[in-house]
Amino acid sequence: MPDTLIAPPKREFQSFHDFPIVTDLNALEADIAILGIPYGDPYSMAEVSNDQSTAPTHIRRYCERALRGLDRYDFDIGGTMLDGRDIKVVDCGDVIGEAKDISGNHGRSEEVVRKILDAGAMPIILGGDHAIPIPVLRAFEGRGPITLIQIDAHVDWRDRFHGVDFGLSSVIRRAAELQHVGEIWQIGLRAAGSGRPEEVQAARDYGAHLVPDIELQEVGMKAILDRIPDGGNFYLTIDADGVDPTIMPAVAGPAPGGVNYAQMRTLINGLARKGRVVGMDIVEITPKKDVNGITAITAGRFVCMMIGAAVRAGYFD
Repeated sequence: MPDTLIAPPKREFQSFHDFPIVTDLNALEADIAILGIPYGDPYSMAEVSNDQSTAPTHIRRYCERALRGLDRYDFDIGGTMLDGRDIKVVDCGDVIGEAKDISGNHGRSEEVVRKILDAGAMPIILGGDHAIPIPVLRAFEGRGPITLIQIDAHVDWRDRFHGVDFGLSSVIRRAAELQHVGEIWQIGLRAAGSGRPEEVQAARDYGAHLVPDIELQEVGMKAILDRIPDGGNFYLTIDADGVDPTIMPAVAGPAPGGVNYAQMRTLINGLARKGRVVGMDIVEITPKKDVNGITAITAGRFVCMMIGAAVRAGYFD
């Protein structure tokens, strides 16, 4: 008999919250699918496999600190995450990057997300840099109109940067070119915001709703949420540098201010109730810069809150 005074060494989480790992997407049966997309469309060889490509593993590693267990009462959610319901959440692992086909990363990512959507599952994406939503949003072709909600310090309307059209600085311009993407809300913009005047004007010409951080802090997230029309299909893209760096310090370009934890909680719960959140991503986390895992824990909290809010909104009933 085993000795009752000792226990095996603790095993690190391989999947998010030890949800079943599914790598056969042709046989996928799930309500929610966690997916890592480590690689985007880099601007240089140094960025092909930068530290952000390890972020999906980093977030999974700290998921127990984001939620100690599926049986725990969560006051941000209002009960256990799955609310005692028969909700099937799976982890589909990470999209494989091919060293000799860097430009093909987007194509492979799009194909995987299309399979998840065809299976009727809600994708929750762990990035990777902020080029990741480009193939994800392409996969929603024929499922629009999609209202895109972006949390970011940067406006991301560059047309081309270093000869790259589909990189992290162009993600919202590329999204705006998709016929199935409708309204765009960009929340938390601050400081220099990466955009030159012509890019900001391009966003305004499209009709994007630009919400600078200074406005957000003056009126609050509830007031911004009330402006977003009810009944939409919402896709939420969260750039970690759009969040307050005191709770998400592990970013390449930290800036004072940003969307705080309570505001993100209001946004996630509010979007889930006012329409249908069809997908979500969290990107631009740089694990080597994390402090006590707080960035990964915060990212995990956002994922848990989204799952809990979607369950309570009756998405899977």
